[in-house]
Amino acid sequence: MKNNYFIERSIVFIIGLFIMALGVTLSVKANLGVSPISCVPYVFSMQFPLTLGQTTIIMNVVLILLQIALLRKNYQLLQLVQFPVVLLFGFFIDLTMRLFLWLDPTHYFGQALLCLLSCIVLALGVFFEVKAKLTYLPGEGLAMAITKTFNVEFGKSKIGTDSSMVLIGIISSYAFLSGIEGIREGTVVAAVLVGYVVRFYNKRIKLFDKWLITENVDTKAVIQKNQLSKGSRLVITISREYGSGGHEIGKAVAHKLRLQFYDKELIQLTSEQSGFTKEYIHQHEQKLAHSLLYQLYEQNYAYINERKPPLDALFLVQSKVIHDVSQKESCVIVGRCANFILKDQPGCFHVFIHADKNYRAQRITQKFGVASDTASREMEKMDRERANYCRHYTGRNWKDAVNYDLTINNSLLGIEESADLIISTVLQLNNRQNENKKATQPKLSPDYNR
Repeated sequence: MKNNYFIERSIVFIIGLFIMALGVTLSVKANLGVSPISCVPYVFSMQFPLTLGQTTIIMNVVLILLQIALLRKNYQLLQLVQFPVVLLFGFFIDLTMRLFLWLDPTHYFGQALLCLLSCIVLALGVFFEVKAKLTYLPGEGLAMAITKTFNVEFGKSKIGTDSSMVLIGIISSYAFLSGIEGIREGTVVAAVLVGYVVRFYNKRIKLFDKWLITENVDTKAVIQKNQLSKGSRLVITISREYGSGGHEIGKAVAHKLRLQFYDKELIQLTSEQSGFTKEYIHQHEQKLAHSLLYQLYEQNYAYINERKPPLDALFLVQSKVIHDVSQKESCVIVGRCANFILKDQPGCFHVFIHADKNYRAQRITQKFGVASDTASREMEKMDRERANYCRHYTGRNWKDAVNYDLTINNSLLGIEESADLIISTVLQLNNRQNENKKATQPKLSPDYNR
């Protein structure tokens, strides 16, 4: 059985190599710049009597040797399979270059379409290669070696590796060709677009998940559906604008109902289960400064299976922690998209706290020591980061009232009255549910005991 799986994965991997080679060929034919990893081989193929496939083989062998030099005794001998892989990849590039000798678009529009097509095809090849889970291509392998050796995030290593290839390509172009060749707008498009398309394929194409028994965990789909055990629990989640008093309201609700309260406590629990430091979690949870920039960074992880972007990993662990505490006991949970994480769990009541700007500005000035002249900017920044975080991981508008069972303007009521409103609403709903249960229970016949 294992041999069959290895054969199946090898077939998928080889198909992926061929498709990737076709993508490289199409990008060359578009003549608008090749992908970052192909920049150096392309320049050298123009200067020396070597084909693009041959220069690709040479460069990839150098990248493999760099992996070995970085990892030394930690280098896995299994990764030596990269040597035959790069030979096959180079062969496929030369083969597809010969097959498409006739393709030569002369108008920019046609070149642009071919450039986009090359990205789509290259992404499909990467998708096949990643799904096969056989080995990395040397470029990603070098980025992974840098990650393991210097303990940096894979995304940063991947960006650094790709940027280095482009820089070496530019320097080589000026040294050998007296001008930049193979590095144009198409290079930028490939760097940005290919990872996005791979992620799109991962979400849409599920064919290989069963065939290859590949685990494909989507961040937004990983949140499991949970059923409460026979002892029904009450979980109140509180989302809030920055400075609106959501933390204090949640604490008051927990105190009055004698429930466990979770806010900063989740940081310690997440740290214990994830390996992230409390300082890292505090700095990065519930916030995403630039959603687009993070997506550009996140797409670098589409090239590998075994690592996730650190914020995604943090969200997944924190989601598990929230599930665990909600299953253990009745509680109040503040922030961290808990309303979405527990959206399918019965016994939950979701609240959103907001307040007018003057009230919030006064509170954060007094409570957090924020200067009064910068309070407004700080509120906008924090709210934007929370909104970006929520949209990225849930696809929802953070302030949309339909995501909650109750929304409260705390500047009208104050901490205690807002807490009392939440409690009274929860109790009313609980009483109504109990009455409905009684009404639907079958009544025994008067003659039942005879």
